[in-house]
Amino acid sequence: MFWLATHNSVGGRQDFLVLATLVSHRVPTFPKEAFQGGFFVKIRGRLSGLPKVRVSVLLALALSAVILTLVWTGGCQDSNPSSLTSSSAAGGTQLFMYAGAASKPPTEEIAALFEKTTGIRVETVFGGSGAVLSQMELAHEGDLYFPGSSDYMEKAKKKGDVLAETEAIVTYLVPAICVQKGNPHDIRTLKDLTRPGIKVAIANPETVCVGLYAVEIIEKNLSPEEKAAFKANLLNYTESCEKTATAVSLKQVDAVIGWSVFEHWSPDTIEAIPLPADQIPRVGYIPIAVASYTKDRATAQRFIDFVGGEPGQKIFTRYGYFANPEQAYTYIGEKKPVGGEYQLPADWVTK
Repeated sequence: MFWLATHNSVGGRQDFLVLATLVSHRVPTFPKEAFQGGFFVKIRGRLSGLPKVRVSVLLALALSAVILTLVWTGGCQDSNPSSLTSSSAAGGTQLFMYAGAASKPPTEEIAALFEKTTGIRVETVFGGSGAVLSQMELAHEGDLYFPGSSDYMEKAKKKGDVLAETEAIVTYLVPAICVQKGNPHDIRTLKDLTRPGIKVAIANPETVCVGLYAVEIIEKNLSPEEKAAFKANLLNYTESCEKTATAVSLKQVDAVIGWSVFEHWSPDTIEAIPLPADQIPRVGYIPIAVASYTKDRATAQRFIDFVGGEPGQKIFTRYGYFANPEQAYTYIGEKKPVGGEYQLPADWVTK
């Protein structure tokens, strides 16, 4: 049986990762995070219910199409995952990075500037921090891990997916209520999200950093009755920070619990409503580290230094991120714990 996974890469190009197993018509077991937000969802959704032999044939055909594409393009994209990382690209070195979408807009700019400055391309898979971590673990490939919060970096360090001594803090984040520009539903407080008829979304707290922060805020500040009312207004879990911001930007929902920087991502469509200081449990930060699977640690470290240096920090500042904890404290109005981990309560886990 063949399993085909695909991811988006910068520059509009598609890279393919093929996982092939021959099992007597049994589906291999993968962590559930790997099925969220990627091609696996589409495969499972479209092919579920079909006879197993037919599923195998369809997936084999999909694999064949990829192989033919590689042949027709003169082998420009190798089906071997190792060719995606630290490989020669147009005469230069290439890095492969798994990143949480909490930093997507500035990270895309920084990667482009890094390539322009050094000639080194950084191919990036964006998504929920937990989801991309699972993808990296499955592939056993990658040079850098750039999650949206400390929670997932701690998981990566415990699993041995990153070289802990290379971890660096890049920037800081503060949670906020994000609403449509002009705040047409007059949402001012967390309790306003429990009003009948208000449409709300949060990111999936099992795989997305800002979703985990949202649950922590709800559990800290709402009564059991208010939490039930909030859940009644909750339309869905989104798959990444980017999709959380998009949900309110496109008016699919009235509000999300997101990061304050969302309004800088799309200032014409999103407005951030700051939470009172006593409702914010902690300041988030975005770390980066060299992946333990890298074949070019020195070049990966070079990108980390670039992100944390003046070129990268200027771009993050332009998007409204906080360069240090003190800036975050000023925004909040008081000092708060920084980073850490939060254990998701069982009643927020999807069945």
